[in-house]
Amino acid sequence: MQNHFAPMVRLALGSVLLLGAAIPGFAQGDRVIPPMPMGKRTSPVSVTAQAPAPAVAAPAVAPAPSPPKEWTGESGSSGHPLMQAGAIRQAAANFETCLEGLWPMASKRSISRASFEKFVHGLTPDLRIMDLMDAQPEFTKAFWDYLDILVNDARIANGRDVLAKHKAIFDKVEKQYGVDRYIITAIWGVESNYGTLGGDRPVIRSTATLACVGRRQAYFRDEFLSALEILHRGDLKPDQLIGSWAGAFGPTQFMPTSFKRYAVDFDGDGRRDVVSSSADLIASTANNLKKDGWVPAETWGYEVVIPKGFNYLLADRSKQLTLADWQGHGIKRAGNKPFPHLHEKAYLLVPAGNQGPGFLMLHNFRVIMKYNPAEAYALAIGHLADRLRGGDAFVQPWPRHEPVLTLAERREMQELLNRKGFDTGQPNGRLGPRARAAVRDYQSSVGLVPDGFATATILARLRGR
Repeated sequence: MQNHFAPMVRLALGSVLLLGAAIPGFAQGDRVIPPMPMGKRTSPVSVTAQAPAPAVAAPAVAPAPSPPKEWTGESGSSGHPLMQAGAIRQAAANFETCLEGLWPMASKRSISRASFEKFVHGLTPDLRIMDLMDAQPEFTKAFWDYLDILVNDARIANGRDVLAKHKAIFDKVEKQYGVDRYIITAIWGVESNYGTLGGDRPVIRSTATLACVGRRQAYFRDEFLSALEILHRGDLKPDQLIGSWAGAFGPTQFMPTSFKRYAVDFDGDGRRDVVSSSADLIASTANNLKKDGWVPAETWGYEVVIPKGFNYLLADRSKQLTLADWQGHGIKRAGNKPFPHLHEKAYLLVPAGNQGPGFLMLHNFRVIMKYNPAEAYALAIGHLADRLRGGDAFVQPWPRHEPVLTLAERREMQELLNRKGFDTGQPNGRLGPRARAAVRDYQSSVGLVPDGFATATILARLRGR
């Protein structure tokens, strides 16, 4: 997970993100961030609020993969030399030689020659992945739409069924790892709708393809070799090792390298099975969060009410204050509830600026973001966890009247801000923390509330209309 090969591969999985949210990338290498129901993705998942999944007693073994679409034969949009059509064809023609060249590295990992030949023999490159790797989906869902889809009545009800079904396991896991069962269940629910949805590609073939073809071969060699280790050790069988085009698998979406670091054999059967064993899945996910710094008995954050006249320049991930300090700035917890521990430090997130709710994010929120570095994702996890334990929906309304900027419009906004001296970085249509800071600075310069919320009104003003 902490392979931040950066924040791009999950993006190509047809993930969201939204106005003002960090675009997700390779959190755990490439866990599938739950997609918006708008088509583009690499597995046949379509998450909708109107079509609830049935509650499941245990994570389901992934179905047999359906025949993938063929490669378009076109060069990748990244412009990388290894993503040019000719380079892809040349690498594909050399695929067998490339794989054989990985044998010495496999041998150093104590993979037997027999296992290597068993799992590598007959592999062919899945070149369709090249289209997916450089895909630039058009994100058209707002922060609040994303939350509506992932935190709905059906997902809450199914999650409570899962919690009841596996209560004994959760009791043991919480005692051993100190990680909240509701957070684990929320991750399970958001990542795969409790194991009912998942990728459709053999992980060994996907990672082999990416180890020999395309622009991230060095990164994916490690994933491919780690997948071979999983199969050689016998933790999973090939028909269980099915996932996304980039190799994320299982109901909570482990990459092969992350599996090596975090997976545990909690049921004691000698195998670390995060696909079919609920005990191993729950404990492995807890172990992941624990090693990422989860603080036991602490929550992720709070919905808060922001007073009029508030200095929104304080709404920055780098500005951490104690809850007592935030209270001094007029911030109150929604519903007039008290903050349990005023000494805890948090940063203020305002996804919809002064038009929507605010959130004070504690340390454990940052831990969730290590699982997937997108604020909308982490907020969905935290909120679903709260609802599973019986908490209320968010109190304050979202500005649902605000139109969502298209990818082209967000890129244009970045370009216009850069021209005016407000640095957003390379224009890419992703309005993350750096772009939000630029929007805030621009708003402040023209006498607007500097809340960092990128709206159509601001874009029109930047255009001079």
